[in-house]
Amino acid sequence: MVSSEEQERPNWQEERGRMRTVANNLILHLHPTRVPRSALRWTYTWGLGGISALLVAMLVITGVMLMFRYEPSVSQAYASVQALETEVPFGSLFRAVHHWSANLLVITLFLHLLRVFFTGGFKRGRATNWLIGLLLLFVVLTFNFTGYLLPWDQLAYWAITVATNLLSYVPLAGKEVSRFLLAGPEVGQPALSNFYALHVAVLPVLLISVLTYHFWRIRKDGGISRPLLKENEALEQVTTLPHLVQRELAATAVILTAVTLFAMFVPAPLGELADPTRSPNPAKAAWYFMGFQELLLHMNALAAMSLVTLILLGLLLLPRLDRQDGNIAICFRSDAGRKAAVWGGLLALCLVPALVLLDEYWLELPELLPTLPVVVANGVLPLVVSLLGLVGIYAGLRRGLRANHSEGLVGLFAFVMMALVVLTVVGVFFRGPNMTLALPV
Repeated sequence: MVSSEEQERPNWQEERGRMRTVANNLILHLHPTRVPRSALRWTYTWGLGGISALLVAMLVITGVMLMFRYEPSVSQAYASVQALETEVPFGSLFRAVHHWSANLLVITLFLHLLRVFFTGGFKRGRATNWLIGLLLLFVVLTFNFTGYLLPWDQLAYWAITVATNLLSYVPLAGKEVSRFLLAGPEVGQPALSNFYALHVAVLPVLLISVLTYHFWRIRKDGGISRPLLKENEALEQVTTLPHLVQRELAATAVILTAVTLFAMFVPAPLGELADPTRSPNPAKAAWYFMGFQELLLHMNALAAMSLVTLILLGLLLLPRLDRQDGNIAICFRSDAGRKAAVWGGLLALCLVPALVLLDEYWLELPELLPTLPVVVANGVLPLVVSLLGLVGIYAGLRRGLRANHSEGLVGLFAFVMMALVVLTVVGVFFRGPNMTLALPV
């Protein structure tokens, strides 16, 4: 006779087979059955898109957990966060993972943007997804912006106050958007309610919808970008299972472990209870807006907004500005493009700090040009000089390196991105009391 244990074994094996089939079908629903071998090169994608998606999932899970104990009211918000830190089991860990994942997501999306541009990932019918990617970055920044206020401590209160003041400089709609977010003239209970509703209801739906469309569009466009095949060259493909999935699981394990360990040793910051009557010195925006705040210290607000708007417009129009698609999926387009990127980055690394020091200690345009209106001396003139400088950098890279148009854009893009990083670093680490330059403490 067959024992009951032996009778149950086939049933268990059959059940495990069904579970494996379901898992495989789910994976193949999210991925194509086969992928190009070249698309699996870690040094090509760096896994930044997948890492960003994982961070979004971590934010959703930890955010839901935090919602159970958070109170979105001026009188209770700070106390509820304190309770999370000191009383709720694993509350501090969940909050730290949420906080650092949100900050890391901004970085990974920025790096993903750089990777897509430098490899020409927006070419050959992928322009729409480039625009969707820029929208995703904007949504994530808005996500971080709305979440920044929720702890209701001094850091959060005054960072949002500064950021909404910066937002009011946006022409035409800036003041209206700022007033809508704050639901009044200043940060208070209506602002906290608005930010909480946006953070836990509106933005998650928007982010997941846009992210889903982004991934679907990647498949619709034929997968991630890859070099054009030479004549009579066959495309080498491998199965998604196990080649791609193994890499994704390994990256997931590394990121989960790294973020969790970091969160265990570095808790999310929590300062004193917000006090509208006592402003810290200096009062700074969140770190991802510090590049713009730094720019405002050197030129008129309208000029700074115009410069940023023109740069954003350039990013939106990149697929039309760089139509040479024969170099798709080739890092930096060519050797000349690689040199242009290096020179553009180095130029920004040297020139931007020098200009910051020059403007801080020696250059006072309104005093040097007293006959000109202040808006011209401190606004129009710096804006025109900045734009001419960008044109000069593009022309100089093309002439000096004998680069073509596409390679020249690579150098210009590298300069602009490095300039943003330098301004952010200066604003975060080298601005002391009264926003004067000072060494980090």
